[in-house]
Amino acid sequence: MKKTKINNIRNIGIIAHIDAGKTTVTERILYYTGRSYKIGEVHDGEAVMDWMPDEQERGITITSAVTTCQWKQREIQLIDTPGHVDFTIEVERSLRVLDGAIGVFCAVGGVEPQSETVWRQADKYKVPKIAFINKMDRVGADFPGTVEMMKKRLNANPLILQLPVGKEDTFSGVIDLIGMKKIVWDDETLGANYATEEIPDDLRDEAKHYRDQLVEALSDYDDSIMEAYLSESPITEEMIVQGIRKATVELKLVPIFCGSALKNKGIQPLLDAIVHYLPSPEDVPPIKGIVPDTDEVVECPPRDKAPLAALIFKVSMIEGRKLSYVRVYSGILKAGSEVYNPARKQKEKLSRILLMHANKRERIDEAAAGSIVGVVGLKDSSTGETLCNVDHPILLEKMEFYEPVISVAVEPKTHGDQEKLEQVLEKYMSEDPTLRVKQDEDTGQTILSGMGELHLEIIISRMRREFNTNVNVGRPQVVYRETIGKQAEATAIFDREVAGQRHYGEVKIQLIPRGRGKGNEFQSKVSAEIIPDVFLPAIEKGVMESFESGSLMGYPVMDVKAILTGGSFKESVGTDLAYTVSTSMACKEALSKGEPFLLEPIMSVEIFVPDSFMGDVIGDLNSRGGKIESINPKANIQEIKAIVPLSSMFGYSTNLRSSTQGRGTFTMQFSHFDQRG
Repeated sequence: MKKTKINNIRNIGIIAHIDAGKTTVTERILYYTGRSYKIGEVHDGEAVMDWMPDEQERGITITSAVTTCQWKQREIQLIDTPGHVDFTIEVERSLRVLDGAIGVFCAVGGVEPQSETVWRQADKYKVPKIAFINKMDRVGADFPGTVEMMKKRLNANPLILQLPVGKEDTFSGVIDLIGMKKIVWDDETLGANYATEEIPDDLRDEAKHYRDQLVEALSDYDDSIMEAYLSESPITEEMIVQGIRKATVELKLVPIFCGSALKNKGIQPLLDAIVHYLPSPEDVPPIKGIVPDTDEVVECPPRDKAPLAALIFKVSMIEGRKLSYVRVYSGILKAGSEVYNPARKQKEKLSRILLMHANKRERIDEAAAGSIVGVVGLKDSSTGETLCNVDHPILLEKMEFYEPVISVAVEPKTHGDQEKLEQVLEKYMSEDPTLRVKQDEDTGQTILSGMGELHLEIIISRMRREFNTNVNVGRPQVVYRETIGKQAEATAIFDREVAGQRHYGEVKIQLIPRGRGKGNEFQSKVSAEIIPDVFLPAIEKGVMESFESGSLMGYPVMDVKAILTGGSFKESVGTDLAYTVSTSMACKEALSKGEPFLLEPIMSVEIFVPDSFMGDVIGDLNSRGGKIESINPKANIQEIKAIVPLSSMFGYSTNLRSSTQGRGTFTMQFSHFDQRG
């Protein structure tokens, strides 16, 4: 296989709200680049990138899929990510390893809640972006309105490079503001053929106005354009393209394109934009890591001859086999070679390296810097861990994972299912870091916790389908938190002989409630003469362990400050074990004295309803303990923003559909923990 030069590689992801058309855009990209011989449609369950049966049945993307295609001598490594809030982790871990992103926006819905979430995730990882405003053929399509929403909601600095010709059912093509031509697509060839024409007379003035705005905006970021602009010298297309690339890579501007993926319009200019404006691995700052057991920060230059530095950003269990998705930042990954995992301090053997195309794969001998590949053979390494050479160890920054907000109890139907259940859940947990499994000590049930009802529903569906594991599922339960309402303190002594050795430790702990979202904290106000500093880590460990299970209903404790105010120490018998246990005992007692109460997950809900149903929807939200934050009128519909306790939202989608004759839609994502108001 011919090796691609690193400056010809584009690692990009497609990010957006659910139903904005990400997978439809991806299918067209694969078709026009020659990667697919036919266009797979999401609504037919035939999209290449939505290969899982659950995705095909539901018409949504659940897991991020990786593929590679070629366009104009460039290799595009593409990740299609989910848009549903329950699968945010898939977007997070994809953005962690990407160099650029395409934000897809629905021209009717504009910037929707999950669009904001994924955009912020891309900002967090400093990923350069371009935007594609899709569904220009839909009733209610509003190109300028969507651009305006991007400014307000995303704090983006949009740079309009195309104008739509017509809208809704009259949408026929786009005006390219750089070449000042109209582009139209041929329906007979499913948009594979397209032609450039002169701009119609009635649109020429508008196009010139936007072209002037484009040049003016670029002159703020490019000196050569500024000089030419001020001296009224000609500004070439090449100067504009270079200026846009520089400003995009530096995260100063977001180029805006438009079209209709379903009607096969607008995709080829988007592919050109990926090649022209999004960075290669060489154009972004080299990733940094630290040398294990030191604080020394080192850079990993994107070169094949540099020491190996690669990050596992996803683990997938396909047909019971572990497949690890890896981004190679520097060095070369070779099939059959030995790599080192510094987080686990152990070596692993790579048996095979695979070039991925959704669920299809092609074996390759090595993966060079800038590659995104599948790896088979890693036994213990998991998501967020680094692979490197044993003689050049490096730890890349770990990934952050979200805490689950909803649980269900699962029970195996037969004895055979009981044996399979633990193994199957273990496989899914290694694949999905937002999934948690624990045993309820009181009932003996297995409790499955995740990011939402759909998340857990998909896991249970996959258990039945992929592993033939049949389970009974309990009603979804909310994952609460506990905190205290008043200051409390307690003293505890642990003085016992364990395995022939005496252990002694006495502590006095004071607990103070903190504001919502402040987190837990430990502080010592005791001098080293009373309790030596060497035992403080053991005492802090005891505090944090006791906070894992509250005194009220056993939920984790949050927003509490623990202060060590006293205690005692005995020479030769003071041990870490004694101080950890006595601290845990003191905390448990203080928690029960501190008037504990429950905090529940409060969700941020956004509802779109026709005007005529707004009163009913608001009345229903109020009855669920919701608080309306804002009502924004849009074309023929109202957008209601509210915060509602999660426990009141079970089954809401059915309720909303029936009360709005199927015309209302809503999205929901976790906001914060709080007491029901």
